[in-house]
Amino acid sequence: MSMDDVPVPQGPADALAAVAALRRRADQLEDAAVEQAMRAGWGWPEVAEALGVTRQAVHKKHAKRLIAADVMLRRRQ
Repeated sequence: MSMDDVPVPQGPADALAAVAALRRRADQLEDAAVEQAMRAGWGWPEVAEALGVTRQAVHKKHAKRLIAADVMLRRRQ
């Protein structure tokens, strides 16, 4: 799908609502993908590299949620 295929919201309120909805969906997809990767045995460095962020950033954003979901997190070696 190219940007030409995306309908253009009418007016700033609709455009901003669309951006907010996309951000929420992107966060949901990231949460699911990070959990899947960690359950598959990936470490923080691999997840961070795949997301284009630092290990510290991905850990800060996801560690508490993953621990609460009983995901076994790899320790730094």
